[in-house]
This record gives sequence, C-alpha cells and structure tokens, in this order.
Amino acid sequence: RWNDEHVNNLVSGIKKSLEECKVEEDNIFETEVPGSFELPLAARYLALSGTVDAIICCGVLIKGETLHFEYICSAVSDGLMTVGLQTATPVIFGVLTCLNEEQVISRSTGTSNHGEDWGKTAVEMALLRTEALGMKDKMGSMGFGNSSDDKESGDGKKEKFGFF
Repeated sequence: RWNDEHVNNLVSGIKKSLEECKVEEDNIFETEVPGSFELPLAARYLALSGTVDAIICCGVLIKGETLHFEYICSAVSDGLMTVGLQTATPVIFGVLTCLNEEQVISRSTGTSNHGEDWGKTAVEMALLRTEALGMKDKMGSMGFGNSSDDKESGDGKKEKFGFF
C-alpha cells in the first residue's frame, strides 16, 4: 500500500471527527484499495450499493520526478467528482496531493490532520443530501443522531443538528 503511515494518520483523524459528530462505530465501513488510482472505482461500488450516506476517499500522492503525479491526481479527482455527481452520494476528496513528504506530515498529523475536516465534511454533506432529497425520515438510520436529537427552542420550533 502506498504511503500507509500517512494514510493511517488521516484515517485516524477521520474517525475522530466522525466520533465527535456522533457517528456510531457500527455505521462506519472501512475498506482499502492498492492506491489512489483505484479510489474512484471503489467509491462507485460503495455508492451503487446504496448502503452508505457518504464516502470519504483517503489517500496520499507525493510528486516524483515524472508526470505520473499529475496524471494520477487528475484521474482521481475527476473520477471521484464523477462518482458523486452520477450517484448523488457525497464523495469527499480526502487525497493529499503534496510536493514532498514534509508537506504530507504537516497535513496529516497533530492539529493539522486534514482527516478531521474530511470526516466533518462527510457528515455535513450527508445531512445536506438527506434534507435536499426529502429523506428526513432516514436520518435515524444514518448513524449520527436521529430526529429525537433535535432540540426544541423556547418558541416551539425545532433546532436542526449538524453543521448548518
């Protein structure tokens, strides 16, 4: 697996933020692919399964001496965007594209772990999709709260949970 240590750090950040958003561990499906180039196809399989509310594709690409980096970055970003648009499933681009390992480390560790942002983005986009497509009854099964988590304000209106 390519850049395994860095990807594992990012995945840890994703899981941390999903936990903060009250996503139940049983509702997190994790799988691996050989490299970033395979992410769009794996994301498409997951999206077409109808069993996920959002997909976070996590990877690390580090520029080398050839144009390979540019080709892979382009193919992966285009592929992931296509999956999201064609399936109406939020697909989060969690792929670091860096010039060197130092940049990767600064974006995948400590308080700058981009994985944390990607986890929150996935929850926000899943909630947006649910609301936009009129799927509010499904929210209880999404794994990050349910309709009983809505809080009623003093004027009788329910406050929405999430990142709105």
